[in-house]
Amino acid sequence: MLIYGANGYTGELIAREAVRRGLAPTLAGRNAPAVAALARVLNLPYCAFSLDDAKSLKQTLTEAGTRTVLHCAGPFVRTSRPMVDACLAAGVSYLDITGEIPVFESVLARGAEAVRAGVVLLPGIGFDVVPTDCLALELKERLPDTTHLDLAFVAEGGGWSRGTLATMIESLPHAGAMRRNGRIVPLPLAAETMEIDLPVGRRTVMSIAWGDVSTAFHTTGIPNIRTFTGVPEREVQLLRKVSPLLPIAGWKPVKRLLQLWVRRTVTGPSAFQRQRARTWIWGTARNADGASVTSFFSTAEGYALTARSAVEGLLRVGSGAVPCGAWTPARAFGAQFLAGLGPEFAAQAAVQIAGRT
Repeated sequence: MLIYGANGYTGELIAREAVRRGLAPTLAGRNAPAVAALARVLNLPYCAFSLDDAKSLKQTLTEAGTRTVLHCAGPFVRTSRPMVDACLAAGVSYLDITGEIPVFESVLARGAEAVRAGVVLLPGIGFDVVPTDCLALELKERLPDTTHLDLAFVAEGGGWSRGTLATMIESLPHAGAMRRNGRIVPLPLAAETMEIDLPVGRRTVMSIAWGDVSTAFHTTGIPNIRTFTGVPEREVQLLRKVSPLLPIAGWKPVKRLLQLWVRRTVTGPSAFQRQRARTWIWGTARNADGASVTSFFSTAEGYALTARSAVEGLLRVGSGAVPCGAWTPARAFGAQFLAGLGPEFAAQAAVQIAGRT
C-alpha cells in the first residue's frame, strides 16, 4: 500500500497510525526531501513523484507493486483525477480523504470503470465523511421512507490544518450547497441556520457545502439533503455581511495568494488539542407523513478520526473485503463502521423518534 501526500499534516498522522497498527506502507509525495525525512523517522520505504505525467505515474504504481493507494494530497479537485486515472490504468485500488462535493461526484461516477479494472474507488475515508455518512445510513435504516435529511457537526475544540484550509479556499466562491429533489443546488454563504440541542447545550449551526450533499445521496437515495456546521451566531452575521465579496475570492490569483498565506502561517491542531477536542455529530430524517428520527453522538477530533478511519479503510480494501466498484464509506462498510473503530469514536449516542409508533 502507498500513502501519497504522506508529508502533509494529515498524511503524516495517517502514516504514524499505520505504523502503530504494524503496517509498513510506502510513503510518497512530490516533495522528496520532506517525504524522505518522514520515512527515515518511521523506518518506511518512500518514493517521490508528481501527478503531472500520467504515463510515469502509472509506471511508478506498477513498478512499486502497489495494490492500494491512499491519496492525501489536496486540493483534491485538482489532484484526485490524475491519481484515479493512474489507479484505474494500473489496476490499483484508490482511497482518499476528500470532502469536496465535485470530487465525490466525479469518483463515484466511475464505478463501472472500477469494476472493469478490478479495483475499488472509495473517496472520503476520513472525517469527511465517515461519521456523517454512517449516521445517514443509520437514519435511513430507522426510517426507510425518509424524504428529507439534515446533518450537522459541531466541533468543541481543535482547529484546521493548512491543507484543509487550502482546499476550502480552492472551492471559493462556492460556499454552500444542498440536494433538492435529487439535484445539487448552490446556496449563498450561511444561507440557512437553525438551533440544535446537544448534551453540551443548544448550538447554532449554519448551512455549508459538506461532502454529504453528495455521499449521503449515493449511500441512502434520500433526495433532499442539507448539511450544517456549528458557528456562533455573531460569526454567522459577519459571514453574511462579507458574502458579497466571495466572487473576488474566487478569482484565481486571489485564491493562490490566500493559499500561500495559509501554508506559511497555519500548522494544524497540536497533539494536545487532538486529544482533548470532541466533535458532535447530529442528524434528523423526516418522511412525507411527518414522522422523524433524530440521532446524535460525540466522536473524536476530526484529524484523529481521519487517521484511524483511513488506515482501517486501507486495511479492509487491501484485504479484498470490498467488492470492485465505487463506494461511499457507509455503503462499503455499513452504518457501524465508525463504532467499530473504538468506543472513543462513537460515544454518548441518543435516538429520538417522533410521529410514528
